[in-house]
Amino acid sequence: MTEQQSADVRIIGTGLYTPPGAITNEELVESFNAYVDQYNDRFADDIAAGRIAALEKSSADFIEKASGIKARYTVDREGVLDINRMAPHIPARDNEEISVLAEIAVNAAREALRAADLTAADIDGVVCAASNMQRGYPAMAVEIQDALGIEGFGFDMNVACASAAFGIETGLGLIRAGARRILMVNPEICTAHLNFRDRDSHFIFGDVATAVILERADNPAQTESWEILGTRLLTKFSNNIRNNFGFMNHCERETGEAPDAQDTPNTDKLFIQEGRKVFKEVVPMVSEMINSHLNDIGVGANDVKRFWLHQANLSMNEFIARKVLGRDANREEAPVVLDEYANTSSAGSIIAFHKHRDGFSVGDIGVICAFGAGYSAGSVVVRKAS
Repeated sequence: MTEQQSADVRIIGTGLYTPPGAITNEELVESFNAYVDQYNDRFADDIAAGRIAALEKSSADFIEKASGIKARYTVDREGVLDINRMAPHIPARDNEEISVLAEIAVNAAREALRAADLTAADIDGVVCAASNMQRGYPAMAVEIQDALGIEGFGFDMNVACASAAFGIETGLGLIRAGARRILMVNPEICTAHLNFRDRDSHFIFGDVATAVILERADNPAQTESWEILGTRLLTKFSNNIRNNFGFMNHCERETGEAPDAQDTPNTDKLFIQEGRKVFKEVVPMVSEMINSHLNDIGVGANDVKRFWLHQANLSMNEFIARKVLGRDANREEAPVVLDEYANTSSAGSIIAFHKHRDGFSVGDIGVICAFGAGYSAGSVVVRKAS
C-alpha cells in the first residue's frame, strides 16, 4: 500500500428507516401464482388457440436462486399481495400533510442525527438522492428540510441506484465550498414502480429510507467517524434498465389493445430490464472502476477490510468482489442485506454500511459502492477515523 491522501470530509452518522410490512418470497409467490391461475383460466380459449401465451408460475426457490432475495419490506403489504391490485395502495395526502417519501426520509434522518449527536441547527443543507421521486416540485429535499427544521437549502437528484454515491460526492463538494454539514437522504418506495405481474422481476424491489451526515474533518470528532479518502463517479448510457414513467406521460396516447388492458399494464412505465445484458455489462464496469479508484488513491484491494456494495443481485455482487479481490469474498468482506431487504435502489449500499461496519479499528479502510440504471456507478473509499 502506498501513501494515502489526507481526508478533509468525513461521515459522522447514518440512519435507517424500515417499513413495518415484510413480505416473504413464499407469500409473494402465493399471490403471484393465484393471479397466474386467474389469468390462464380467464383466457383459456385464447391460450388454446395460440393467440396469447399462458403465464408461467413462480416459486420461492426460483426467486432465491435468481437473486439471493428471501424477503422485502414495503409501505403497503396488503396492496401488493391483493391479486386484484398487485401494487401498493398509497392514498393521496393533503398538500398540507407531509408526503410519504418525505416522511420515511425524515425518520431515517432523525436516526442519523441522534447517531451523530446533532440537531437540525447543526445542518446546513439537505440532498435527497433517490431513484423514485414522489413529485417534480416542490423538491422532496426542501420538504424534508422543512419537516426537520433545518435552515439553509435542499435539492433533489436522481442517478438511479447509484444516487447515494453521487449524493455523498455532492455533499463533499458542498462542504468544500463552505457548508459545515450536509444531510444526504435516500428514501425509496421502489414497490410503486414494480410490475408485480411479471415473473422475471416481481420479486426484485423493497421499500426503505437511509440517511448519511457529512461534515468537515477539521471539526472536533464527537462520535464515530469515517474519513472519505476519495470518490469516483461513472455513467454510461444503456437502455437495459429503464422506467419511462414521468411527468409527460399524461400527454401520451396508446394505440391498439392488449388481450386485457386491466391485466396487461403498460410495462415500460414500470421497471423493466434485460437482466443478462445488465449482468454482463455492469460487472466488469463496476469492478474496473473500483480497482482503478483504489489504485489511484494508493490502496491495494486486499487492504480493504469491507466492501459495502449495492444490493441488486447476489451473483452480481459476488462476481464484482471476485474481480476486485482476485478471489471469492466472504460475507464479512462483502456483507449482504439483499436477502432481507431485496433491492432498495439508492439505499442498498448505505443499508449495508449502516448495519455492517462493526469490527473496524482506526485506520481500517472500506468501500461503499453503488451502481444501477443509466448505467451509473459510484465508489466512496472511507477510512475509520474514530
